[in-house]
Amino acid sequence: MRHFIFLLLAYASTTLAFTITPNPTFTHRPTTTTTLFAGESDKEGGAAIAKPKVGIDTKQVQKQKSKSVSKQRNKSSDPISRRDEDFQDAPMFKVMLIGDESYEQAHVMQRICEIMDDMDENQAATIFKSAQQSGQAMCGKYPLEHAEMYKEQLVRSDPMIYADVQDENK
Repeated sequence: MRHFIFLLLAYASTTLAFTITPNPTFTHRPTTTTTLFAGESDKEGGAAIAKPKVGIDTKQVQKQKSKSVSKQRNKSSDPISRRDEDFQDAPMFKVMLIGDESYEQAHVMQRICEIMDDMDENQAATIFKSAQQSGQAMCGKYPLEHAEMYKEQLVRSDPMIYADVQDENK
């Protein structure tokens, strides 16, 4: 029974919330109408466009034509000369393979060839052997972002391949 009364009250409150009730403070005022047509008693023409009572002087100014200097046009066969911009080359960084006795040569060669696009198996084998003999070997010179990406991909290999990034001038 409680649920029924609760639902009935909820329904009644939502329906009353959306009903439109007249506003008692608003009163209807009668409006007066004006005619838009010119009648016989109107000398000026009624509601037509009014003429200004103040005189307006308009002056027309003419500009004289002047000769302008035209730019020399290039022939279609001539190359367009644009400003030469000075570009600086990006600083290059070395990706160094660090030698380790636990490396398997096949795994290191495969990962180097997969990661570095400009590397083939013969170059990877040479780099692997020189890294094992001297402690580290250079895999290539790349811009900083590429060098860091190659290093991270080598380090994330399973098993891990140790690599480092060094400045080209060192």
